[in-house]
Amino acid sequence: MFKPIKVRKISEEIVDQIKGVIIEGKLKPGDKIPPERELIKQLGVSRISIREALKNLENQGFIDIRQGNGSFVRSIVTDRVKDPLNIMIRENVEKIFELADVRKELEAWSAYHAAQRATESEIETLGKITREMEKYLRKEKTPPTKLDADFHLTISQSSHNTVQAHLIFTIYDVFSEYFTFLIENICFNRKYYQAIYEQHVNIYKAIKQHKPEESRGNILEHLNFVEAELKTLLSATPGFSALPR
Repeated sequence: MFKPIKVRKISEEIVDQIKGVIIEGKLKPGDKIPPERELIKQLGVSRISIREALKNLENQGFIDIRQGNGSFVRSIVTDRVKDPLNIMIRENVEKIFELADVRKELEAWSAYHAAQRATESEIETLGKITREMEKYLRKEKTPPTKLDADFHLTISQSSHNTVQAHLIFTIYDVFSEYFTFLIENICFNRKYYQAIYEQHVNIYKAIKQHKPEESRGNILEHLNFVEAELKTLLSATPGFSALPR
Protein backbone atom coordinates (compact mmCIF):
# COMPACT_ATOMS: atom_id res chain seq x y z
CA MET A 1 0.00 0.00 0.00
CA PHE A 2 2.75 2.44 0.94
CA LYS A 3 6.06 3.14 -0.70
CA PRO A 4 9.28 3.92 1.16
CA ILE A 5 9.95 7.64 1.60
CA LYS A 6 13.08 8.65 -0.21
CA VAL A 7 15.32 11.34 1.20
CA ARG A 8 16.03 13.76 -1.61
CA LYS A 9 19.49 15.07 -2.30
CA ILE A 10 20.01 18.79 -1.72
CA SER A 11 21.07 19.20 -5.35
CA GLU A 12 17.69 17.83 -6.48
CA GLU A 13 15.91 20.50 -4.44
CA ILE A 14 18.12 23.15 -6.03
CA VAL A 15 17.32 21.79 -9.51
CA ASP A 16 13.59 21.98 -8.81
CA GLN A 17 13.83 25.57 -7.59
CA ILE A 18 15.85 26.85 -10.54
CA LYS A 19 13.75 24.86 -13.03
CA GLY A 20 10.60 26.28 -11.48
CA VAL A 21 11.85 29.86 -11.88
CA ILE A 22 12.65 29.16 -15.55
CA ILE A 23 9.26 27.55 -16.23
CA GLU A 24 7.47 30.46 -14.55
CA GLY A 25 9.34 32.87 -16.82
CA LYS A 26 11.12 34.70 -14.00
CA LEU A 27 14.38 33.64 -15.63
CA LYS A 28 14.14 33.95 -19.41
CA PRO A 29 16.18 32.53 -22.32
CA GLY A 30 19.60 34.15 -22.31
CA ASP A 31 19.34 35.29 -18.68
CA LYS A 32 22.35 34.61 -16.50
CA ILE A 33 21.88 32.37 -13.48
CA PRO A 34 23.10 34.10 -10.28
CA PRO A 35 26.76 33.28 -9.57
CA GLU A 36 27.62 30.35 -7.29
CA ARG A 37 28.41 32.53 -4.30
CA GLU A 38 25.02 34.22 -4.57
CA LEU A 39 23.19 30.88 -4.86
CA ILE A 40 25.10 29.56 -1.84
CA LYS A 41 24.03 32.62 0.14
CA GLN A 42 20.37 32.54 -0.96
CA LEU A 43 19.85 28.79 -0.66
CA GLY A 44 22.10 28.11 2.32
CA VAL A 45 23.80 25.12 0.69
CA SER A 46 27.32 24.04 -0.19
CA ARG A 47 29.26 24.85 -3.37
CA ILE A 48 29.35 21.12 -4.18
CA SER A 49 25.53 20.90 -4.14
CA ILE A 50 25.25 24.00 -6.33
CA ARG A 51 27.69 22.66 -8.92
CA GLU A 52 25.99 19.26 -8.97
CA ALA A 53 22.60 20.95 -9.50
CA LEU A 54 23.88 23.18 -12.30
CA LYS A 55 25.45 20.21 -14.06
CA ASN A 56 22.15 18.35 -13.77
CA LEU A 57 20.27 21.33 -15.25
CA GLU A 58 22.75 21.50 -18.12
CA ASN A 59 22.28 17.78 -18.83
CA GLN A 60 18.51 18.33 -18.91
CA GLY A 61 18.93 21.16 -21.44
CA PHE A 62 17.72 24.00 -19.21
CA ILE A 63 21.01 25.91 -18.99
CA ASP A 64 24.38 26.35 -20.68
CA ILE A 65 27.46 26.44 -18.47
CA ARG A 66 30.11 28.64 -20.09
CA GLN A 67 33.52 28.31 -18.51
CA GLY A 68 34.63 31.64 -17.10
CA ASN A 69 31.30 33.35 -17.92
CA GLY A 70 28.76 31.57 -15.76
CA SER A 71 25.51 29.71 -16.45
CA PHE A 72 22.75 30.94 -18.76
CA VAL A 73 19.14 29.94 -19.32
CA ARG A 74 18.75 27.99 -22.53
CA SER A 75 15.75 28.01 -24.83
CA ILE A 76 13.84 24.81 -24.11
CA VAL A 77 13.08 24.40 -27.82
CA THR A 78 16.61 25.00 -29.15
CA ASP A 79 17.63 21.41 -29.91
CA ARG A 80 14.40 20.47 -31.64
CA VAL A 81 14.02 23.68 -33.64
CA LYS A 82 17.31 25.47 -34.25
CA ASP A 83 19.40 22.71 -35.80
CA PRO A 84 16.72 21.52 -38.29
CA LEU A 85 16.01 25.13 -39.28
CA ASN A 86 19.71 25.80 -39.86
CA ILE A 87 19.97 22.71 -42.07
CA MET A 88 16.86 23.66 -44.02
CA ILE A 89 18.11 27.20 -44.68
CA ARG A 90 21.60 26.03 -45.62
CA GLU A 91 20.05 23.82 -48.27
CA ASN A 92 17.67 26.52 -49.56
CA VAL A 93 18.38 30.13 -48.66
CA GLU A 94 14.85 31.19 -49.66
CA LYS A 95 13.58 29.41 -46.54
CA ILE A 96 14.91 32.35 -44.51
CA PHE A 97 11.93 34.33 -45.81
CA GLU A 98 9.49 31.65 -44.71
CA LEU A 99 11.10 31.91 -41.29
CA ALA A 100 10.69 35.70 -41.53
CA ASP A 101 6.95 35.21 -42.03
CA VAL A 102 6.76 33.07 -38.90
CA ARG A 103 8.80 35.63 -37.02
CA LYS A 104 6.40 38.42 -38.08
CA GLU A 105 3.40 36.52 -36.75
CA LEU A 106 5.06 35.79 -33.41
CA GLU A 107 6.57 39.24 -32.91
CA ALA A 108 3.36 41.01 -33.89
CA TRP A 109 1.63 38.96 -31.18
CA SER A 110 4.42 39.85 -28.73
CA ALA A 111 4.24 43.57 -29.44
CA TYR A 112 0.45 43.59 -29.08
CA HIS A 113 0.54 41.90 -25.68
CA ALA A 114 3.67 43.75 -24.52
CA ALA A 115 1.67 46.99 -24.91
CA GLN A 116 -0.87 45.50 -22.51
CA ARG A 117 1.40 43.68 -20.07
CA ALA A 118 4.88 45.27 -20.02
CA THR A 119 6.09 46.38 -16.60
CA GLU A 120 7.62 49.79 -15.99
CA SER A 121 11.01 48.11 -15.72
CA GLU A 122 10.61 46.39 -19.11
CA ILE A 123 9.47 49.63 -20.75
CA GLU A 124 12.48 51.41 -19.29
CA THR A 125 14.74 48.67 -20.69
CA LEU A 126 13.32 49.25 -24.18
CA GLY A 127 13.90 52.98 -23.80
CA LYS A 128 17.46 52.43 -22.65
CA ILE A 129 18.19 50.23 -25.67
CA THR A 130 16.87 52.84 -28.13
CA ARG A 131 18.96 55.54 -26.43
CA GLU A 132 22.05 53.34 -26.78
CA MET A 133 21.33 52.90 -30.49
CA GLU A 134 21.06 56.67 -30.87
CA LYS A 135 24.51 57.17 -29.32
CA TYR A 136 26.11 54.95 -31.96
CA LEU A 137 24.29 56.69 -34.78
CA ARG A 138 25.45 60.11 -33.58
CA LYS A 139 29.03 58.84 -33.69
CA GLU A 140 28.36 57.28 -37.12
CA LYS A 141 29.30 53.87 -35.78
CA THR A 142 27.57 50.55 -36.39
CA PRO A 143 25.41 49.67 -33.35
CA PRO A 144 26.26 46.24 -31.87
CA THR A 145 23.89 43.61 -33.22
CA LYS A 146 23.24 42.60 -29.60
CA LEU A 147 21.30 45.85 -29.11
CA ASP A 148 18.85 44.84 -31.82
CA ALA A 149 18.52 41.34 -30.37
CA ASP A 150 17.98 42.71 -26.85
CA PHE A 151 15.26 45.05 -28.11
CA HIS A 152 13.24 42.30 -29.79
CA LEU A 153 13.76 39.77 -27.02
CA THR A 154 12.70 42.30 -24.38
CA ILE A 155 9.44 42.82 -26.27
CA SER A 156 8.92 39.06 -26.39
CA GLN A 157 9.61 38.73 -22.67
CA SER A 158 7.26 41.65 -21.97
CA SER A 159 4.37 39.61 -23.37
CA HIS A 160 4.74 37.43 -20.25
CA ASN A 161 4.21 34.16 -22.10
CA THR A 162 7.05 31.78 -21.23
CA VAL A 163 6.55 29.33 -24.11
CA GLN A 164 6.33 32.12 -26.68
CA ALA A 165 9.46 33.78 -25.28
CA HIS A 166 11.43 30.54 -25.72
CA LEU A 167 10.15 30.13 -29.29
CA ILE A 168 11.06 33.71 -30.22
CA PHE A 169 14.51 33.34 -28.66
CA THR A 170 15.31 30.32 -30.83
CA ILE A 171 13.81 31.69 -34.05
CA TYR A 172 15.50 35.05 -33.57
CA ASP A 173 18.78 33.24 -32.95
CA VAL A 174 18.54 31.46 -36.31
CA PHE A 175 17.37 34.53 -38.23
CA SER A 176 19.84 36.97 -36.73
CA GLU A 177 22.76 34.61 -37.35
CA TYR A 178 22.24 34.94 -41.09
CA PHE A 179 21.20 38.57 -41.19
CA THR A 180 24.02 39.68 -38.88
CA PHE A 181 26.57 37.83 -41.00
CA LEU A 182 25.46 39.68 -44.12
CA ILE A 183 25.31 43.11 -42.48
CA GLU A 184 28.67 42.83 -40.70
CA ASN A 185 30.48 41.47 -43.73
CA ILE A 186 29.02 43.63 -46.47
CA CYS A 187 28.48 47.18 -45.39
CA PHE A 188 27.49 49.83 -42.91
CA ASN A 189 24.58 51.73 -44.39
CA ARG A 190 23.76 54.79 -42.28
CA LYS A 191 20.41 55.26 -44.01
CA TYR A 192 19.47 51.69 -43.14
CA TYR A 193 20.44 52.03 -39.47
CA GLN A 194 18.72 55.39 -39.17
CA ALA A 195 15.50 53.82 -40.44
CA ILE A 196 15.88 50.88 -38.04
CA TYR A 197 16.44 53.25 -35.14
CA GLU A 198 13.35 55.32 -35.96
CA GLN A 199 11.26 52.17 -36.30
CA HIS A 200 12.47 50.92 -32.92
CA VAL A 201 11.57 54.26 -31.35
CA ASN A 202 8.05 54.06 -32.79
CA ILE A 203 7.60 50.53 -31.44
CA TYR A 204 8.92 51.58 -28.03
CA LYS A 205 6.62 54.60 -27.84
CA ALA A 206 3.54 52.55 -28.76
CA ILE A 207 4.34 49.98 -26.06
CA LYS A 208 5.07 52.71 -23.52
CA GLN A 209 1.73 54.36 -24.31
CA HIS A 210 -0.03 50.97 -24.04
CA LYS A 211 -1.36 50.99 -27.61
CA PRO A 212 -1.58 47.31 -28.67
CA GLU A 213 -2.76 47.79 -32.25
CA GLU A 214 -0.23 50.52 -32.94
CA SER A 215 2.53 48.38 -31.42
CA ARG A 216 1.60 45.46 -33.66
CA GLY A 217 1.44 47.69 -36.76
CA ASN A 218 4.78 49.33 -35.99
CA ILE A 219 6.64 46.07 -35.53
CA LEU A 220 5.17 44.64 -38.73
CA GLU A 221 6.30 47.75 -40.62
CA HIS A 222 9.77 47.29 -39.14
CA LEU A 223 10.03 43.58 -39.95
CA ASN A 224 8.75 44.10 -43.51
CA PHE A 225 11.46 46.73 -43.98
CA VAL A 226 14.14 44.38 -42.64
CA GLU A 227 12.93 41.58 -44.92
CA ALA A 228 13.04 43.84 -47.98
CA GLU A 229 16.60 44.94 -47.14
CA LEU A 230 17.70 41.35 -46.67
CA LYS A 231 16.28 40.42 -50.08
CA THR A 232 18.17 43.34 -51.62
CA LEU A 233 21.43 42.25 -49.99
CA LEU A 234 21.00 38.67 -51.11
CA SER A 235 20.18 39.58 -54.70
CA ALA A 236 23.19 41.90 -54.83
CA THR A 237 25.53 39.31 -53.32
CA PRO A 238 25.66 36.15 -55.43
CA GLY A 239 27.75 33.63 -53.56
CA PHE A 240 25.91 33.94 -50.28
CA SER A 241 23.56 31.07 -50.87
CA ALA A 242 23.64 29.42 -47.46
CA LEU A 243 24.05 30.13 -43.78
CA PRO A 244 27.66 30.66 -42.67
CA ARG A 245 29.10 27.47 -41.18
